[in-house]
Amino acid sequence: MSTFITKLDSSGDGPRVAVKDIVDVEGVPTTAGCKAVASAARPAEEDAPCLAGARAAGARIVGKANLHELAMLPIGTNPWFGSPVNPLDPALVPGGSSSGSAVAVAADEADVAIGSDTGGSVRVPSACCGTVGLKTTYGRVSLDGVWPLAPSLDTIGPMATSVASVTLGMQLLEPGFQPASTAATVVGRIRTAGHPDIEAAVDAALKAAEFEVVELGWEMVEYGEQAFAPIYFDEIWKTDRDLVEEHPDAVGEDIAQTIAIADAFRAAADEARRGLDRWRQSLAALFERVQVLALPTLPIFPPRLDSLNADSLLPTAIEITKHVALFNPAGVPATAQPVPVAGNGLPASLELVGPLDSEELLVTTAARVERAV
Repeated sequence: MSTFITKLDSSGDGPRVAVKDIVDVEGVPTTAGCKAVASAARPAEEDAPCLAGARAAGARIVGKANLHELAMLPIGTNPWFGSPVNPLDPALVPGGSSSGSAVAVAADEADVAIGSDTGGSVRVPSACCGTVGLKTTYGRVSLDGVWPLAPSLDTIGPMATSVASVTLGMQLLEPGFQPASTAATVVGRIRTAGHPDIEAAVDAALKAAEFEVVELGWEMVEYGEQAFAPIYFDEIWKTDRDLVEEHPDAVGEDIAQTIAIADAFRAAADEARRGLDRWRQSLAALFERVQVLALPTLPIFPPRLDSLNADSLLPTAIEITKHVALFNPAGVPATAQPVPVAGNGLPASLELVGPLDSEELLVTTAARVERAV
């Protein structure tokens, strides 16, 4: 049961949908993967509005998917409900926080999964498990009926094993959604200090897709990296501090540890927020030069579970979100999709980032890459 916290009746012929257990499903308690929350949870009185399209399309909600507790960390493990198993290698982290969602589609237990992304929580597990994910534009998909983490950063998005199925997921979240008729042709390549084999895999995928590639340095986007942590820690502290302090025996040690260090970051939150308009404008200016940005979703291959301890957990979390979290303060959409690595059985993951409300362009462009590789 580690992939799902609650399994549901899957009879019928509509697409099978796994729903991350921070999203209300009528008649089912929402646990947020947390013992403290689960102990007081009551069955939801109604679906979260983001599920209306799935219900109207006759989708089968097959279960509430497991996650990293409170959707807080990108590792994907869970001390209360078991940890979803990475289908590429059980020794590796599944990625989080939407770990159960990624594993559900990778294991063919769902056609589409609904995940959330606050600092990479759709894209990181997609990268770790070799699947496809879409972080949506902030505010495009309703967050009503969704357990909050950092409200100014939280988004809901689809996950699947192919771009076509992610597109289906987007159509379930937003009835009437249609991919763009043509893919992007001019791609801005954000050069990073990630693993050389991963960097090479991204270059090879872009070459195979025959894009016009414009080289861009990391300095073009690094303000987003600086802004994310203060805002994130300030908001999760406000959202979850009381829960952690009131239920010390019903919240995981990693969650308590994360809340405990929040004050080290929070002092800079107001300054980070003041710089957001300038950051968003500079990013918009990039999209006047190129249609989408491309970079590795993760700078490293998925870490081993046995490499994690109290000292390494948070540095690892910061490292594996380095290329994804920075785009949450900007509110822009981004995809993650597997691309092959020469001489390695594990794939890398390509992240494509577009301007606000460019999901239509992103899925069509991701499909072009998928066909090419």
